[in-house]
Amino acid sequence: MENKIEAWMRVYLPCTLPALARVAAAGEVGPAPLTGYAVTPALIEWYVSGDTEELEYVALTEAARESLRLIAADRADGAEVAARRVVLAADVPDGDVSGGVDLEERARVRLAAPVPMAKIAAVHVDDPSAVKDVEAAVAALPAADLGDDDARFTVDGAEANELLWYATQEIPDLVG
Repeated sequence: MENKIEAWMRVYLPCTLPALARVAAAGEVGPAPLTGYAVTPALIEWYVSGDTEELEYVALTEAARESLRLIAADRADGAEVAARRVVLAADVPDGDVSGGVDLEERARVRLAAPVPMAKIAAVHVDDPSAVKDVEAAVAALPAADLGDDDARFTVDGAEANELLWYATQEIPDLVG
């Protein structure tokens, strides 16, 4: 019998509070393919210096910025979505992850399979005190994407709020 050692990667998956409730009910993040953010070869090359913890923080921050886009998209579809960024930290098999080799995408990866709740290591969520900054960032996203420096500054302002760490056992309290 051959022992196969499987390599794992920490991937940060952007989310929203309503989506987190759906994940908890379904027992997985999906369907695949999924977009996430991780410490990739391109991120390491782009960042040049920094330890793994710093690089993971960059990937988490990029996932949090994508969470802003998810909030905006859900609201455009008429959903009521709290202005709090949500990022799921998951440990997934390397074989389920692709991407991250292009400097343009840096930390962006794609997952080929849904992520079961058992693989979610933690949930990162804005404190309610960040709502004002997150609201402003969501509103500024379209202009920031078009290169407006003031709008970019506003979007960056949301990142001044640290995401709080929650254990997966606390998900019912977050979505309840």
